[in-house]
Amino acid sequence: MTERSDKANAASSNGAGAGSSAESRAWSSKGTGSSHLAAGLSIIAGCKARTGDIWQAHYGAAAIASVSFRWDNRLAPGTADAVARQTEAMLAVYAPQAEDGAAIAAHEAEQAIVRALGETLEGLHWVGHNFIYAAHALSALRELGGWGTAEDIAGIASLLRSFRGTIPGRSWIGYRVSEVKKLSASEEISALSAAIDGPAALSGLVLSELAAFKRIYRAEAHHDLIGHMLTFSHALNLLHDLGREELFRAGLPQLLAIAAVLRTSRDLGMEKPIRLMSPVDRLPLELARRSEWLPAEAAFWLRDFAAIDWDFGHVFKFACSFYDHSNRAACTAHGGAEDNFRFLLPT
Repeated sequence: MTERSDKANAASSNGAGAGSSAESRAWSSKGTGSSHLAAGLSIIAGCKARTGDIWQAHYGAAAIASVSFRWDNRLAPGTADAVARQTEAMLAVYAPQAEDGAAIAAHEAEQAIVRALGETLEGLHWVGHNFIYAAHALSALRELGGWGTAEDIAGIASLLRSFRGTIPGRSWIGYRVSEVKKLSASEEISALSAAIDGPAALSGLVLSELAAFKRIYRAEAHHDLIGHMLTFSHALNLLHDLGREELFRAGLPQLLAIAAVLRTSRDLGMEKPIRLMSPVDRLPLELARRSEWLPAEAAFWLRDFAAIDWDFGHVFKFACSFYDHSNRAACTAHGGAEDNFRFLLPT
């Protein structure tokens, strides 16, 4: 949501939507976007206490991503309304009731979240969700000019700290978890990380990686991991936008480890033995189906995504991250990225 006018201009040249930014902002100014940001923060803040786990925060990050997607792209008003309605439906299921309390100062809230994320930088955790949750929370806080009580912010910090010592992820092709852990410390990853000079370069790299796939399978170890390459890298760019370049740099080796794993499965066939490490994916993997519509098109949102639980919020997060990358690094320079993105979407 930072540098919004620049991104909207880029969205126009990249064909993100048919409407004008003025039309989309006029719709957004009614307060729906701000209420969705606050509701998203509430879900993230209460996740650990309510569930004892880290995953319900997915829906909070998704609500915040939905607002970013609507605000940062030139969506036609009808499309923006359709995205907002689906977001409202998701929040009706997952957002807790707001509670009164003394507000914490915005800078104190940001510092607490940054400190908590900083305690999880020793390795890759759950394909970067510590960075994803933190970046969306910080972005929403900055957009709202502050939010929540000390207890709310402590909830976000507790959620982030709970990533310490957790695994890189549970589903991989061609690698064991122990091997994934070692990748981010490799000389090759270190050199590639040092060569990335900022968000535009990272977005360009990620779009090139996406474009390179010849086949994409509907599996946590494949299409889902590709999607999280988009969302993790987007989170790093958001942190850079917010003035946290040290966190951008800290996350690059972990993100690039995911890219390195995926690079070995760009043209994966099922005719040869495959080394699949996953408690949920089963061989033979099925090819992902191509979505006829893109999220910037109203027709995409005609489907009621509640039936698939909004794909765990990915329907909003993947869209937000892909278009953000496209706005930063001209999508036309990465020809296959948009078409391959269609295979990451629910059909």
